[in-house]
Amino acid sequence: MFPADRPRRLRRTPALRRLVAQTSLEPRHLVLPMFVADGIEAPREISSMPGVVQHSLDSLRSAAVDAIAAGVGGLMLFGVPRAEDKDATGSAAFDPDGILNRGLRTLRSELGVDAVVMADTCLDEFTDHGHCGVLDAHGAVDNDATLSRYVDMALAQADSGADLLGTSGMMDGQVGAIRSALDAAGQTDAGIIAYAAKYASAFYGPFREAVGSSLQGDRRTYQQDSANRREAQLETDLDVAEGADIVMVKPAMSYLDILREVADRSPVPVAAYQISGEYSMIVAAANNGWIDRDAAALESLVCIKRAGADVILTYFAVDIARTLSGTSS
Repeated sequence: MFPADRPRRLRRTPALRRLVAQTSLEPRHLVLPMFVADGIEAPREISSMPGVVQHSLDSLRSAAVDAIAAGVGGLMLFGVPRAEDKDATGSAAFDPDGILNRGLRTLRSELGVDAVVMADTCLDEFTDHGHCGVLDAHGAVDNDATLSRYVDMALAQADSGADLLGTSGMMDGQVGAIRSALDAAGQTDAGIIAYAAKYASAFYGPFREAVGSSLQGDRRTYQQDSANRREAQLETDLDVAEGADIVMVKPAMSYLDILREVADRSPVPVAAYQISGEYSMIVAAANNGWIDRDAAALESLVCIKRAGADVILTYFAVDIARTLSGTSS
């Protein structure tokens, strides 16, 4: 009694497996998140994210050139202001001379049209309380007052050369407010990558160090509850209706079911963000000799792609791009 069906035939050699692979990951699908910090002259290591740094403007320029040369599809920039420049409304976020807008101009002038430059359009790095919006008299995030600040921030980022604005604050109506303001200002070419399904997560921990977060408490009144599925569908539908050009699921690895459902219903491209904690877990396990770093990173990204992501934000972007193109250093 021998089996009539033998699926193993198509797994026998690397060439056969490559021929019938149902998911393809290419360097162009990857976006590298980058941090640019004010007041530093050289890159500053982020202890909880080995291999990732806060950049100076000079090191940002050179690292961006290297990333694009490796073939990555885009760069997502986060600004890290000096502590003394933070305030209750995050005004450094929409100051044309603020660190994030200077960083965007640096990338645009260095890379021209050879790279997709994205900007984080959120206040959390710039507020002295660490929340993603303006607080009311009771200490709660005021959704509608925050939208006005997002509009200011989006216009400054578009003027600084951002191709895509990353609406990560999870305020109701943020995509529509920003789209209307961009169009009214003649910035019709600036696109929006909407963080449509962004969940409150314990895996954001290392990112808080990366941006020098001042947050006390949590963001559960505006980020989604990890127990909820249908809520992600509603948020995605609203963002698409308000004019999102791309929608995103964040985190990625723990939310592959959400990613699949969003991809199945979205008429626009879908991104997923492999966040700091997901990156750091793989690196920490590899540094302890428990797993193969590059193999685990590649597998994790293929799985995110298989679940439906058209675009993946990952701190592994450059290394994996080189692996995929056979140019690993």
